[in-house]
Amino acid sequence: MTNIAVLVSGGGTNLQALIDAEKSGIIKNGKITLVISNNADAYALTRAKDNGIATAVITRKACGGQSAMEEKIIETLEENDIDLIVLAGFMSILSENFTGKYDHRIINIHPSLIPSFCGAGFYGLKVHEAALNKGVKVTGATVHFVNEIPDGGEIIMQKAVSVADDDTPETLQRKVMEQAEWIILPLAVEKVSKSISERKDVK
Repeated sequence: MTNIAVLVSGGGTNLQALIDAEKSGIIKNGKITLVISNNADAYALTRAKDNGIATAVITRKACGGQSAMEEKIIETLEENDIDLIVLAGFMSILSENFTGKYDHRIINIHPSLIPSFCGAGFYGLKVHEAALNKGVKVTGATVHFVNEIPDGGEIIMQKAVSVADDDTPETLQRKVMEQAEWIILPLAVEKVSKSISERKDVK
């Protein structure tokens, strides 16, 4: 079994999709055992507690900087025997020092079809605003491995979503979440969890 930590900053809708997928058996080779937030007020922490998942709040401010925060996160991951890290709306770019330590063991969901509308500065509604400004007819979501380049890691899964003429950034964001993110993130987590579980069994 692959022990999963989900890193969050906000409401935790993708976390909820993962919790639901674990309960319904979509995720069967992984178990969410820890939720870490860099925001003490994140509703995602309530979602975790309501489902009996251990939580930790680790902030840049409390730690005195980014590198100290990353060290504290690593320490917490190791204490909990975490095999796979899922970034689900985690609003902090992780350094090469961190990502290098967990090669092919950190995955992220991005609300566009990479390589479109991705990289530094593209997050949240900004992604959907950019897609609408460009006039694209198809957008979607991408699950990818995380490396030191924002949205630069190898793609695991993508799903397309049609853009309507009357879409706003808000309606498009909702559509991409419902029709793509909440579907492919659990599938990608199961795929990577299965691969990690198999490697653990061999050891």
